Order: sequence, then C-alpha cells, then structure tokens
Amino acid sequence: MNWLSTLVQDQMEGTKRLAALLDPDDLPVGRDWVRFIDALAASPVTDVFIGGSLLNRRQVKDVLHPLRARFQGRLTIFPGSPEQVTPGADSVLFLSLISGRNPDFLIGRHVESAMRIKQMGMEVVPTGYILVGDGPLSTAAYISQTTPIPLHKPQIVAATAVAGEMLGLKLTFLDAGSGAGQPVPVSAISAVRKSTSTPLIIGGGIQDAAGIHAAWHAGADLVVVGQAIEQRPQDLSWLPDPKNYQKIARQTG
Repeated sequence: MNWLSTLVQDQMEGTKRLAALLDPDDLPVGRDWVRFIDALAASPVTDVFIGGSLLNRRQVKDVLHPLRARFQGRLTIFPGSPEQVTPGADSVLFLSLISGRNPDFLIGRHVESAMRIKQMGMEVVPTGYILVGDGPLSTAAYISQTTPIPLHKPQIVAATAVAGEMLGLKLTFLDAGSGAGQPVPVSAISAVRKSTSTPLIIGGGIQDAAGIHAAWHAGADLVVVGQAIEQRPQDLSWLPDPKNYQKIARQTG
C-alpha cells in the first residue's frame, strides 16, 4: 500500500500520525547523527519528512540513505526545490503553493521537475500547500515571494483548501513555516477539516506535546514537528504517542 493510501486509511479510522521534519543543514553530524537516528527510531514518530527551503551544507541524499538503514517508518521528501528530489524515499510531496500567486510555485517548478521525478518511479502526492501566518516572515514565504494567509482569516484558509481539493489535489498541508512565532490556529485547522475530505497535514511553530494534541484534536491527520526536534535531538521523550491519543479519544468520545 502506498503512502497516501495508508494516510487515507488512517484518516478514515481516526488514527493520527506524527512526522519529524528534517532539514539536512540543521541535523547533527558524526556519531551524534547516528545517535539521533536511533532516538528517532525509538520515538513515537511514524513518518519522516526530509527537505528545507534552502540547503547549503548537506543535501537530501546525504541523510536519506542512513535514515533508510535505521528508521523503519515512511520517508517522504518535502522539497524546497526540485533539486531536493532524489531516489530512495517512499514518496514525494508534489507541492502546489495555492496560498500564493507566484506561478513558479503553482506550476513552474513542477514542469521543470516532472519528467525527472517520473523517471525515479517513486510515489508522487499532489499536495495543496498553504502558508498561514502573520510574521515574522518565514523562510518559505521569503523564498517563494508569497504572502501567507493571515492567522485570523480561517474562512480564507478553508476556501483555499476547498479550491485545491476541487482542482484534484489529494492532500492539504497547512504550514506556519519553520521557526514561526505561532502555529496554525486551531480555528483554521477546524475550518479546513469541516470543509474538505482530503487528509490534512499541519506543521510549523509547534513546540510541545500540547501543540501536537491541539492540532490532532482540531482535525489534523498528521502533525509535523521540525525545529523543536532539531533543538533537542537527543531527547525526544516529550513527543506524544499517536496511539495514546487514539485511546484517549475513544475513552472521551
């Protein structure tokens, strides 16, 4: 079963998932890198996303293969540019930045990379990517030269997600951006969840277990944590187990 099919099935069953977003430039090196992978493998993380808005020191391929050898979960490329798509992952998010109006990130980069990705033979997941936030300006917003949807406009977030679903995109990803001052509001998550049927991913600005639980409760099927993991790579004990959330939801439901 491919990655998207498992996510759709988990969505139907109410099973939540947790992803670590790994920016190759911000990861440990040497023995600390090996220890981090082992900590990740022992954590409740179900998925790993790999990519970054701008890579200077290390590339996706540099971290992908060591992860494949030691981490048993699904590996998905979350590319900041076409060059970051490399063989060896389970899937790649084919991102269309539908919150912005920059044609490069709506279709331009896709045309540049489509044939190369097709030849790799990996699963391609058409994804409606929506930036949400009031500032400070995130790296994703700066690089893409687009303006995020304001935090206090959940109706615009929902309308954008609905438009993406109508266009045939199979996944919705709401992102506050790396290092965001605030995560995606629960009001926006709830509005999208009520208006769309595609699996819903939430990322950016989530710093603790309470933030993960809040996103799950509001309707996220998969929550992505990046910077908070990078800041304490040897201690992942604070990450909540999606299985425990499932038990609590059944007891309180």
